[in-house]
Amino acid sequence: MRRYFVLFIVPFIFFLDRWTKLLVINDLAFGRQINFAPFFSIVHARNYGGAFSLLSDHTYAKYIFTIAPLLIVGALVFVIIAYKMQFSKRLALTCILSGAVGNIYDRISYGYVVDFLDVYYKNYHWPAFNVADISISFGICLWIFVELIQAKHNVKSEK
Repeated sequence: MRRYFVLFIVPFIFFLDRWTKLLVINDLAFGRQINFAPFFSIVHARNYGGAFSLLSDHTYAKYIFTIAPLLIVGALVFVIIAYKMQFSKRLALTCILSGAVGNIYDRISYGYVVDFLDVYYKNYHWPAFNVADISISFGICLWIFVELIQAKHNVKSEK
């Protein structure tokens, strides 16, 4: 039971993501922005595609970016529950799962994902993102880090 404790992160990230997106939806008109710093603003944006609005103009983007994440969520739930792994790897996969659930909810509810965090330098903007995207990115980075440390440890133990 202790190894499933990390799954409590999923509802926490999901509700934090929903709350922040609802604040933007309810209090900021689409396309408007609030500047906080010379490099950061809150903007009400809609992402009809995948990461970085990939394929947003494609006819089937809505279906591709709904069905594929649903399959990924199913696979992540299976892996997290069925396999024994170290805590950091389970945490990484759970963060990816948490973010995916938040963005899938948007895609099913609205047909797009609400993005609102805008980081930029002069006229160069990083694509807007949200709390779910942060969770996914953190999970992927942690997973890669854990795998690299584990690979380094395995190489040392072979010598």
